[in-house]
Amino acid sequence: MMSARGPAVDRLLPLAGLPALDVPAAELARARELTARHGMVREAGVDLADPVITRVERFAAERDRPAITGDGARVLSYSGLAAQARRLATLLEDEGVEPGTVVGVGGPRSASVIAAFLAIELVGALYVPADETWPAGRVRDVLDQAGASVLLLADDGAGDAEALRQGAADAGCRVVRIAAADGLEPWPGEPRLDALDQPRYVLFTSGSTGRPKGAVVEHQGMVNHLWAKIVDLELTGADVVAFTAPLGFDISIWQMLCPLLLGGRVDVVGDEVAHDPVAFARAVDDRGITIVELVPTMVRHLLDDLAPGSRESGATTPQTPRQRPLPGLRWMIATGEELPAELSRRWLDAMPHARLLNAYGPTECSDDVTHHTVTAGDLRLLRLPIGTPVVNARLYVLREGDDGTWAACDAGETGELFVGGVVVGRGYLGDDERTREAFYRDPFGDSPTGRLYRTGDAVRLLGAGEGGEDRPTLQYLGRVDRQVKIAGVRMELGEIEAVLQRHPSVGAAAVVVHEYPAG
Repeated sequence: MMSARGPAVDRLLPLAGLPALDVPAAELARARELTARHGMVREAGVDLADPVITRVERFAAERDRPAITGDGARVLSYSGLAAQARRLATLLEDEGVEPGTVVGVGGPRSASVIAAFLAIELVGALYVPADETWPAGRVRDVLDQAGASVLLLADDGAGDAEALRQGAADAGCRVVRIAAADGLEPWPGEPRLDALDQPRYVLFTSGSTGRPKGAVVEHQGMVNHLWAKIVDLELTGADVVAFTAPLGFDISIWQMLCPLLLGGRVDVVGDEVAHDPVAFARAVDDRGITIVELVPTMVRHLLDDLAPGSRESGATTPQTPRQRPLPGLRWMIATGEELPAELSRRWLDAMPHARLLNAYGPTECSDDVTHHTVTAGDLRLLRLPIGTPVVNARLYVLREGDDGTWAACDAGETGELFVGGVVVGRGYLGDDERTREAFYRDPFGDSPTGRLYRTGDAVRLLGAGEGGEDRPTLQYLGRVDRQVKIAGVRMELGEIEAVLQRHPSVGAAAVVVHEYPAG
Protein backbone atom coordinates (compact mmCIF):
# COMPACT_ATOMS: atom_id res chain seq x y z
CA MET A 1 0.00 0.00 0.00
CA MET A 2 1.32 3.43 -0.93
CA SER A 3 2.05 5.93 1.83
CA ALA A 4 -0.19 8.95 2.21
CA ARG A 5 0.76 12.03 0.23
CA GLY A 6 0.35 15.39 1.88
CA PRO A 7 1.85 17.40 4.74
CA ALA A 8 4.53 15.38 6.50
CA VAL A 9 3.64 16.88 9.87
CA ASP A 10 0.37 14.95 9.75
CA ARG A 11 2.37 11.73 9.89
CA LEU A 12 4.57 12.71 12.84
CA LEU A 13 3.86 11.66 16.41
CA PRO A 14 3.03 14.74 18.53
CA LEU A 15 4.99 15.48 21.67
CA ALA A 16 2.10 14.35 23.87
CA GLY A 17 2.28 10.90 22.31
CA LEU A 18 5.87 10.28 23.41
CA PRO A 19 6.59 8.18 26.52
CA ALA A 20 7.89 9.79 29.68
CA LEU A 21 11.41 8.93 30.80
CA ASP A 22 11.15 7.75 34.41
CA VAL A 23 13.59 9.92 36.36
CA PRO A 24 12.76 10.39 40.06
CA ALA A 25 12.43 14.00 41.21
CA ALA A 26 15.62 13.89 43.27
CA GLU A 27 17.54 12.55 40.28
CA LEU A 28 16.19 15.29 38.01
CA ALA A 29 17.86 17.96 40.13
CA ARG A 30 21.06 15.92 40.39
CA ALA A 31 21.16 15.32 36.64
CA ARG A 32 20.76 19.02 35.90
CA GLU A 33 23.54 19.87 38.34
CA LEU A 34 25.95 17.23 36.95
CA THR A 35 25.21 18.18 33.36
CA ALA A 36 26.00 21.83 34.08
CA ARG A 37 29.07 21.07 36.22
CA HIS A 38 30.64 18.78 33.63
CA GLY A 39 29.96 21.11 30.71
CA MET A 40 27.48 18.79 29.01
CA VAL A 41 25.13 21.66 28.21
CA ARG A 42 26.30 24.42 25.90
CA GLU A 43 24.12 27.42 25.23
CA ALA A 44 25.02 29.86 22.47
CA GLY A 45 23.11 32.54 20.65
CA VAL A 46 23.06 31.71 16.96
CA ASP A 47 20.62 32.97 14.34
CA LEU A 48 18.23 30.11 13.63
CA ALA A 49 15.66 32.17 11.76
CA ASP A 50 17.37 32.73 8.41
CA PRO A 51 16.82 30.05 5.77
CA VAL A 52 19.98 29.18 3.85
CA ILE A 53 18.54 30.64 0.63
CA THR A 54 18.23 34.02 2.37
CA ARG A 55 21.96 34.07 3.10
CA VAL A 56 22.76 32.95 -0.45
CA GLU A 57 20.75 35.81 -1.93
CA ARG A 58 22.32 38.27 0.48
CA PHE A 59 25.82 37.35 -0.68
CA ALA A 60 24.69 37.42 -4.30
CA ALA A 61 23.48 41.02 -3.83
CA GLU A 62 26.43 42.26 -1.77
CA ARG A 63 29.39 40.85 -3.66
CA ASP A 64 28.90 37.96 -6.03
CA ARG A 65 31.52 35.23 -5.81
CA PRO A 66 31.91 31.52 -6.64
CA ALA A 67 29.57 29.36 -4.57
CA ILE A 68 30.03 25.90 -6.07
CA THR A 69 32.89 24.33 -8.03
CA GLY A 70 33.85 20.73 -8.66
CA ASP A 71 34.46 17.76 -10.93
CA GLY A 72 33.85 18.79 -14.50
CA ALA A 73 31.33 21.38 -13.35
CA ARG A 74 31.11 24.99 -14.36
CA VAL A 75 31.67 27.49 -11.58
CA LEU A 76 28.31 28.52 -10.15
CA SER A 77 28.23 31.92 -8.48
CA TYR A 78 25.96 32.91 -5.61
CA SER A 79 23.71 34.81 -8.01
CA GLY A 80 23.62 31.85 -10.39
CA LEU A 81 22.78 29.45 -7.55
CA ALA A 82 20.01 31.71 -6.25
CA ALA A 83 18.53 32.09 -9.74
CA GLN A 84 18.54 28.33 -10.36
CA ALA A 85 16.89 27.72 -6.98
CA ARG A 86 14.08 30.17 -7.76
CA ARG A 87 13.46 28.65 -11.20
CA LEU A 88 13.25 25.24 -9.55
CA ALA A 89 10.81 26.62 -6.98
CA THR A 90 8.58 27.68 -9.88
CA LEU A 91 8.88 24.17 -11.32
CA LEU A 92 7.87 22.64 -7.99
CA GLU A 93 4.78 24.81 -7.70
CA ASP A 94 3.85 23.92 -11.27
CA GLU A 95 4.08 20.27 -10.17
CA GLY A 96 1.65 20.87 -7.32
CA VAL A 97 4.17 20.88 -4.46
CA GLU A 98 2.74 22.59 -1.38
CA PRO A 99 4.23 23.65 1.96
CA GLY A 100 4.88 20.68 4.22
CA THR A 101 4.99 18.06 1.48
CA VAL A 102 8.00 15.87 0.76
CA VAL A 103 10.06 16.24 -2.41
CA GLY A 104 12.59 13.64 -3.49
CA VAL A 105 15.93 14.64 -5.01
CA GLY A 106 18.02 12.02 -6.80
CA GLY A 107 21.22 11.87 -8.77
CA PRO A 108 24.93 12.39 -8.27
CA ARG A 109 26.40 15.07 -6.01
CA SER A 110 26.15 18.27 -7.99
CA ALA A 111 25.36 21.96 -7.94
CA SER A 112 21.88 21.01 -9.16
CA VAL A 113 21.22 19.01 -5.98
CA ILE A 114 22.18 22.01 -3.84
CA ALA A 115 19.94 24.29 -5.90
CA ALA A 116 17.11 21.76 -5.51
CA PHE A 117 17.49 21.80 -1.72
CA LEU A 118 17.27 25.60 -1.70
CA ALA A 119 14.18 25.50 -3.96
CA ILE A 120 12.49 23.06 -1.58
CA GLU A 121 13.36 25.41 1.28
CA LEU A 122 11.83 28.33 -0.64
CA VAL A 123 8.44 26.68 -1.08
CA GLY A 124 8.36 25.29 2.48
CA ALA A 125 8.55 21.61 1.53
CA LEU A 126 10.78 18.81 2.91
CA TYR A 127 13.85 17.40 1.19
CA VAL A 128 14.41 13.65 0.97
CA PRO A 129 17.45 12.39 -0.96
CA ALA A 130 17.56 9.27 -3.13
CA ASP A 131 21.13 8.25 -3.79
CA GLU A 132 22.09 7.30 -7.33
CA THR A 133 23.87 4.17 -6.07
CA TRP A 134 20.77 2.71 -4.42
CA PRO A 135 18.97 -0.21 -6.07
CA ALA A 136 15.48 0.48 -7.36
CA GLY A 137 13.92 -1.32 -4.38
CA ARG A 138 15.58 0.99 -1.88
CA VAL A 139 14.56 4.05 -3.90
CA ARG A 140 10.97 2.76 -3.95
CA ASP A 141 10.89 2.12 -0.20
CA VAL A 142 12.28 5.55 0.67
CA LEU A 143 10.04 7.55 -1.65
CA ASP A 144 7.00 5.49 -0.71
CA GLN A 145 7.51 5.80 3.04
CA ALA A 146 8.29 9.50 2.70
CA GLY A 147 5.08 10.06 0.76
CA ALA A 148 6.93 11.95 -1.98
CA SER A 149 4.88 12.74 -5.05
CA VAL A 150 7.75 14.23 -7.09
CA LEU A 151 11.37 13.16 -7.59
CA LEU A 152 13.62 15.91 -8.93
CA LEU A 153 16.27 14.18 -11.02
CA ALA A 154 19.71 15.77 -11.23
CA ASP A 155 20.79 13.94 -14.36
CA ASP A 156 23.80 16.13 -15.10
CA GLY A 157 25.18 13.59 -17.53
CA ALA A 158 26.93 11.56 -14.85
CA GLY A 159 25.81 8.15 -13.62
CA ASP A 160 22.90 5.92 -14.55
CA ALA A 161 19.49 7.14 -13.42
CA GLU A 162 17.58 3.98 -14.37
CA ALA A 163 17.31 2.68 -10.79
CA LEU A 164 16.05 6.09 -9.64
CA ARG A 165 13.44 6.19 -12.40
CA GLN A 166 12.30 2.62 -11.77
CA GLY A 167 12.13 3.08 -8.00
CA ALA A 168 10.15 6.29 -8.38
CA ALA A 169 7.72 4.61 -10.80
CA ASP A 170 7.20 1.72 -8.36
CA ALA A 171 6.48 4.24 -5.59
CA GLY A 172 3.95 6.12 -7.72
CA CYS A 173 6.22 9.16 -7.75
CA ARG A 174 6.55 11.45 -10.78
CA VAL A 175 10.09 12.03 -12.10
CA VAL A 176 10.86 15.60 -13.13
CA ARG A 177 14.24 16.53 -14.55
CA ILE A 178 15.89 19.50 -12.85
CA ALA A 179 16.85 20.71 -16.32
CA ALA A 180 13.11 21.25 -16.99
CA ALA A 181 13.37 24.45 -14.91
CA ASP A 182 15.65 26.07 -17.49
CA GLY A 183 13.87 29.08 -18.98
CA LEU A 184 11.18 29.30 -16.30
CA GLU A 185 10.51 32.58 -14.52
CA PRO A 186 12.03 32.80 -11.03
CA TRP A 187 9.65 32.15 -8.15
CA PRO A 188 8.93 35.61 -6.68
CA GLY A 189 7.94 34.91 -3.08
CA GLU A 190 9.69 35.01 0.29
CA PRO A 191 10.94 31.73 1.78
CA ARG A 192 8.07 29.93 3.48
CA LEU A 193 9.20 29.48 7.07
CA ASP A 194 6.22 29.50 9.43
CA ALA A 195 8.04 28.37 12.59
CA LEU A 196 11.51 27.34 13.72
CA ASP A 197 10.25 23.80 14.40
CA GLN A 198 9.05 23.41 10.81
CA PRO A 199 10.26 20.06 9.39
CA ARG A 200 13.08 20.67 6.92
CA TYR A 201 14.30 17.27 5.69
CA VAL A 202 13.92 13.54 6.18
CA LEU A 203 16.82 11.08 5.96
CA PHE A 204 16.34 7.34 5.98
CA THR A 205 18.51 5.14 8.17
CA SER A 206 18.66 1.36 8.28
CA GLY A 207 16.20 -0.33 10.55
CA SER A 208 16.74 -3.55 12.48
CA THR A 209 13.67 -4.98 10.76
CA GLY A 210 15.10 -4.29 7.31
CA ARG A 211 12.61 -1.46 6.81
CA PRO A 212 14.28 1.99 6.63
CA LYS A 213 13.40 4.64 9.19
CA GLY A 214 12.79 8.22 8.04
CA ALA A 215 14.31 10.59 10.61
CA VAL A 216 12.78 14.07 10.37
CA VAL A 217 14.91 17.10 11.28
CA GLU A 218 13.47 20.54 11.94
CA HIS A 219 14.64 23.82 10.45
CA GLN A 220 16.07 24.99 13.79
CA GLY A 221 18.03 21.77 14.31
CA MET A 222 19.53 21.86 10.82
CA VAL A 223 20.55 25.51 10.97
CA ASN A 224 21.93 25.07 14.49
CA HIS A 225 24.19 22.27 13.24
CA LEU A 226 25.47 24.44 10.39
CA TRP A 227 26.40 27.16 12.87
CA ALA A 228 27.91 24.57 15.23
CA LYS A 229 30.37 23.64 12.50
CA ILE A 230 31.10 27.32 11.82
CA VAL A 231 31.76 28.03 15.51
CA ASP A 232 33.91 25.02 16.33
CA LEU A 233 35.90 24.93 13.08
CA GLU A 234 36.23 28.73 13.01
CA LEU A 235 35.00 28.77 9.42
CA THR A 236 35.16 31.95 7.34
CA GLY A 237 34.22 32.99 3.84
CA ALA A 238 37.71 31.96 2.73
CA ASP A 239 37.07 28.28 3.47
CA VAL A 240 36.34 25.62 0.87
CA VAL A 241 34.46 22.51 2.06
CA ALA A 242 34.72 19.24 0.14
CA PHE A 243 31.27 17.82 -0.69
CA THR A 244 32.15 14.11 -0.62
CA ALA A 245 29.25 12.41 1.15
CA PRO A 246 26.59 10.34 -0.64
CA LEU A 247 23.24 12.12 -0.63
CA GLY A 248 21.70 9.56 1.73
CA PHE A 249 24.18 10.37 4.52
CA ASP A 250 23.43 13.09 7.07
CA ILE A 251 26.85 14.71 6.69
CA SER A 252 25.94 15.63 3.11
CA ILE A 253 23.61 18.32 4.50
CA TRP A 254 26.27 20.40 6.22
CA GLN A 255 28.87 19.78 3.52
CA MET A 256 26.67 21.28 0.81
CA LEU A 257 25.10 24.11 2.86
CA CYS A 258 27.45 25.31 5.59
CA PRO A 259 29.88 27.36 3.43
CA LEU A 260 26.91 29.15 1.87
CA LEU A 261 26.08 30.82 5.22
CA LEU A 262 29.43 32.63 5.10
CA GLY A 263 30.09 33.33 1.44
CA GLY A 264 32.48 30.37 1.27
CA ARG A 265 32.71 27.73 -1.42
CA VAL A 266 31.44 24.17 -1.78
CA ASP A 267 33.64 21.92 -3.92
CA VAL A 268 31.76 18.93 -5.33
CA VAL A 269 33.97 15.83 -5.37
CA GLY A 270 32.70 12.97 -7.51
CA ASP A 271 33.02 9.32 -6.52
CA GLU A 272 35.84 8.58 -8.95
CA VAL A 273 38.03 11.12 -7.15
CA ALA A 274 36.60 10.66 -3.65
CA HIS A 275 37.33 6.91 -3.66
CA ASP A 276 40.92 7.28 -4.90
CA PRO A 277 43.17 8.66 -2.12
CA VAL A 278 45.84 9.85 -4.57
CA ALA A 279 43.36 11.63 -6.85
CA PHE A 280 41.56 13.06 -3.83
CA ALA A 281 44.76 14.47 -2.32
CA ARG A 282 45.60 16.08 -5.64
CA ALA A 283 42.09 17.60 -5.81
CA VAL A 284 42.42 19.03 -2.29
CA ASP A 285 45.63 20.79 -3.31
CA ASP A 286 44.56 21.91 -6.77
CA ARG A 287 41.14 23.24 -5.72
CA GLY A 288 42.20 24.93 -2.50
CA ILE A 289 40.02 22.74 -0.29
CA THR A 290 40.48 23.62 3.40
CA ILE A 291 37.93 21.35 5.15
CA VAL A 292 37.58 17.60 4.55
CA GLU A 293 35.38 15.02 6.27
CA LEU A 294 36.06 11.31 5.83
CA VAL A 295 35.42 8.03 7.59
CA PRO A 296 38.54 6.80 9.46
CA THR A 297 39.04 4.00 6.91
CA MET A 298 39.52 6.61 4.16
CA VAL A 299 41.76 8.70 6.43
CA ARG A 300 43.99 5.63 6.80
CA HIS A 301 44.13 5.11 3.02
CA LEU A 302 44.96 8.77 2.53
CA LEU A 303 47.85 8.62 5.00
CA ASP A 304 49.12 5.41 3.41
CA ASP A 305 49.30 7.03 0.00
CA LEU A 306 50.82 10.29 1.26
CA ALA A 307 53.52 8.63 3.35
CA PRO A 308 57.17 9.11 2.26
CA GLY A 309 58.01 6.54 -0.40
CA SER A 310 54.37 6.12 -1.49
CA ARG A 311 53.28 6.47 -5.09
CA GLU A 312 51.81 9.91 -4.40
CA SER A 313 54.61 11.46 -2.40
CA GLY A 314 57.39 10.03 -4.53
CA ALA A 315 59.65 10.72 -1.58
CA THR A 316 62.24 8.45 -0.03
CA THR A 317 63.52 10.84 2.64
CA PRO A 318 61.84 12.17 5.77
CA GLN A 319 59.50 15.08 5.20
CA THR A 320 60.42 18.62 6.10
CA PRO A 321 57.67 21.08 6.99
CA ARG A 322 57.90 22.54 3.49
CA GLN A 323 57.39 19.09 1.95
CA ARG A 324 54.37 18.10 4.02
CA PRO A 325 51.37 17.14 1.90
CA LEU A 326 48.11 19.07 1.76
CA PRO A 327 49.58 22.32 3.10
CA GLY A 328 46.31 24.24 2.62
CA LEU A 329 44.17 21.79 4.61
CA ARG A 330 42.95 23.24 7.93
CA TRP A 331 40.73 20.46 9.29
CA MET A 332 40.23 16.75 8.83
CA ILE A 333 36.94 15.60 10.35
CA ALA A 334 36.63 11.90 11.16
CA THR A 335 33.10 10.56 11.38
CA GLY A 336 30.90 7.52 10.80
CA GLU A 337 33.26 5.04 12.47
CA GLU A 338 35.20 4.97 15.71
CA LEU A 339 38.48 6.86 15.31
CA PRO A 340 41.37 4.63 16.52
CA ALA A 341 44.09 6.21 18.68
CA GLU A 342 46.79 4.66 16.49
CA LEU A 343 45.37 6.30 13.36
CA SER A 344 45.15 9.63 15.19
CA ARG A 345 48.80 9.35 16.17
CA ARG A 346 49.72 8.88 12.52
CA TRP A 347 47.68 11.93 11.52
CA LEU A 348 49.16 14.18 14.20
CA ASP A 349 52.69 13.13 13.16
CA ALA A 350 52.15 13.52 9.42
CA MET A 351 49.79 16.53 9.37
CA PRO A 352 50.54 18.81 12.33
CA HIS A 353 49.25 21.80 10.35
CA ALA A 354 45.76 20.27 9.87
CA ARG A 355 43.77 19.71 13.04
CA LEU A 356 41.90 16.44 13.51
CA LEU A 357 38.30 16.57 14.72
CA ASN A 358 36.53 13.52 16.12
CA ALA A 359 32.81 14.04 15.46
CA TYR A 360 29.92 12.00 16.83
CA GLY A 361 26.20 12.26 16.29
CA PRO A 362 23.04 10.47 15.19
CA THR A 363 20.98 11.31 12.11
CA GLU A 364 17.98 11.76 14.41
CA CYS A 365 19.70 14.76 16.07
CA SER A 366 20.66 16.95 13.10
CA ASP A 367 23.98 15.08 12.63
CA ASP A 368 26.84 15.74 15.08
CA VAL A 369 26.11 16.46 18.73
CA THR A 370 29.73 16.36 19.97
CA HIS A 371 33.06 17.60 18.62
CA HIS A 372 36.54 16.86 19.93
CA THR A 373 39.83 18.24 18.63
CA VAL A 374 42.32 15.39 19.02
CA THR A 375 45.56 16.19 20.86
CA ALA A 376 48.67 14.20 21.73
CA GLY A 377 47.37 13.94 25.30
CA ASP A 378 44.41 11.86 24.11
CA LEU A 379 46.64 9.13 22.70
CA ARG A 380 47.35 7.56 26.07
CA LEU A 381 43.70 6.48 26.23
CA LEU A 382 42.54 3.16 24.80
CA ARG A 383 39.64 4.96 23.14
CA LEU A 384 39.59 8.58 22.06
CA PRO A 385 37.11 11.06 23.50
CA ILE A 386 34.18 12.08 21.33
CA GLY A 387 34.20 15.41 23.10
CA THR A 388 31.74 17.90 24.44
CA PRO A 389 28.40 19.25 23.16
CA VAL A 390 28.06 21.35 20.04
CA VAL A 391 26.24 24.64 20.55
CA ASN A 392 22.74 24.32 21.98
CA ALA A 393 22.98 20.60 22.65
CA ARG A 394 22.34 19.04 26.07
CA LEU A 395 23.90 15.67 26.84
CA TYR A 396 22.87 13.37 29.67
CA VAL A 397 24.72 10.23 30.73
CA LEU A 398 22.14 8.06 32.48
CA ARG A 399 22.09 4.59 34.00
CA GLU A 400 18.95 2.48 34.27
CA GLY A 401 18.29 0.87 37.63
CA ASP A 402 16.74 -2.52 38.30
CA ASP A 403 13.43 -0.79 39.00
CA GLY A 404 13.35 0.81 35.54
CA THR A 405 14.14 4.34 36.73
CA TRP A 406 17.09 6.36 35.47
CA ALA A 407 19.89 8.07 37.39
CA ALA A 408 22.63 10.45 36.28
CA CYS A 409 26.25 9.31 36.03
CA ASP A 410 29.14 11.24 37.55
CA ALA A 411 32.70 11.53 36.26
CA GLY A 412 34.33 8.13 35.75
CA GLU A 413 31.01 6.32 35.43
CA THR A 414 29.52 4.62 32.39
CA GLY A 415 25.98 5.05 31.17
CA GLU A 416 23.81 5.51 28.12
CA LEU A 417 23.88 8.79 26.21
CA PHE A 418 20.67 10.84 25.86
CA VAL A 419 20.49 14.03 23.80
CA GLY A 420 18.32 17.07 24.42
CA GLY A 421 18.15 20.62 23.13
CA VAL A 422 17.39 22.24 19.80
CA VAL A 423 19.35 19.52 17.97
CA VAL A 424 16.76 16.79 18.60
CA GLY A 425 14.67 15.86 15.58
CA ARG A 426 10.94 15.21 15.34
CA GLY A 427 10.96 11.40 15.18
CA TYR A 428 10.38 8.89 12.39
CA LEU A 429 8.01 9.81 9.60
CA GLY A 430 4.83 7.74 9.69
CA ASP A 431 6.30 5.33 12.26
CA ASP A 432 4.86 6.00 15.71
CA GLU A 433 6.01 2.69 17.16
CA ARG A 434 9.70 3.17 16.44
CA THR A 435 9.48 6.85 17.38
CA ARG A 436 8.27 5.84 20.85
CA GLU A 437 11.21 3.43 21.17
CA ALA A 438 13.84 6.16 20.74
CA PHE A 439 12.24 9.52 21.64
CA TYR A 440 10.93 10.66 25.04
CA ARG A 441 9.39 13.73 26.54
CA ASP A 442 12.30 15.66 28.03
CA PRO A 443 11.93 15.48 31.83
CA PHE A 444 14.74 17.97 32.45
CA GLY A 445 12.88 20.97 31.04
CA ASP A 446 14.01 24.09 29.17
CA SER A 447 14.28 22.23 25.86
CA PRO A 448 13.11 24.06 22.70
CA THR A 449 11.81 20.79 21.27
CA GLY A 450 10.56 19.16 24.46
CA ARG A 451 12.14 15.93 23.22
CA LEU A 452 14.93 13.69 24.44
CA TYR A 453 16.62 11.18 22.13
CA ARG A 454 17.96 7.88 23.40
CA THR A 455 21.07 7.05 21.36
CA GLY A 456 21.60 3.44 22.46
CA ASP A 457 25.31 4.24 22.83
CA ALA A 458 27.34 3.55 25.94
CA VAL A 459 29.67 6.38 27.00
CA ARG A 460 31.98 7.11 29.89
CA LEU A 461 32.10 10.57 31.41
CA LEU A 462 35.80 11.34 31.71
CA GLY A 463 36.87 13.78 34.40
CA ALA A 464 39.00 16.83 33.67
CA GLY A 465 42.53 15.79 32.74
CA GLU A 466 41.71 12.15 31.95
CA GLY A 467 42.06 12.82 28.23
CA GLY A 468 43.96 15.59 26.51
CA GLU A 469 41.51 18.21 27.80
CA ASP A 470 41.44 20.12 31.07
CA ARG A 471 37.67 19.75 31.19
CA PRO A 472 35.30 16.76 31.36
CA THR A 473 34.62 14.99 28.09
CA LEU A 474 32.83 11.91 26.78
CA GLN A 475 34.36 8.64 25.66
CA TYR A 476 32.40 6.38 23.31
CA LEU A 477 32.34 2.70 24.36
CA GLY A 478 30.04 1.12 21.78
CA ARG A 479 26.41 0.12 21.55
CA VAL A 480 24.72 -0.74 24.82
CA ASP A 481 23.64 -4.04 23.32
CA ARG A 482 27.30 -5.00 22.82
CA GLN A 483 27.95 -5.13 26.55
CA VAL A 484 28.28 -8.76 27.63
CA LYS A 485 28.73 -10.55 30.93
CA ILE A 486 31.26 -13.39 31.10
CA ALA A 487 31.67 -15.30 34.36
CA GLY A 488 29.76 -12.52 36.08
CA VAL A 489 32.04 -9.76 34.76
CA ARG A 490 30.63 -7.04 32.49
CA MET A 491 32.78 -6.44 29.40
CA GLU A 492 32.56 -3.94 26.54
CA LEU A 493 33.44 -5.69 23.29
CA GLY A 494 34.43 -2.37 21.74
CA GLU A 495 37.02 -1.82 24.45
CA ILE A 496 38.65 -5.17 23.65
CA GLU A 497 38.71 -4.19 19.99
CA ALA A 498 40.37 -0.90 20.89
CA VAL A 499 43.18 -2.73 22.71
CA LEU A 500 43.76 -5.06 19.75
CA GLN A 501 43.92 -2.13 17.34
CA ARG A 502 46.76 -0.54 19.29
CA HIS A 503 49.08 -3.20 17.91
CA PRO A 504 50.89 -1.81 14.83
CA SER A 505 50.22 -5.01 12.86
CA VAL A 506 46.45 -4.86 13.38
CA GLY A 507 44.54 -2.65 10.97
CA ALA A 508 41.03 -3.51 12.16
CA ALA A 509 39.50 -5.85 14.71
CA ALA A 510 36.08 -7.24 15.54
CA VAL A 511 35.23 -9.12 18.73
CA VAL A 512 32.25 -11.45 19.02
CA VAL A 513 31.11 -13.83 21.73
CA HIS A 514 30.57 -17.51 21.01
CA GLU A 515 28.64 -19.57 23.51
CA TYR A 516 29.41 -23.27 23.75
CA PRO A 517 27.26 -25.81 25.55
CA ALA A 518 28.58 -26.95 28.93
CA GLY A 519 30.66 -30.10 28.86
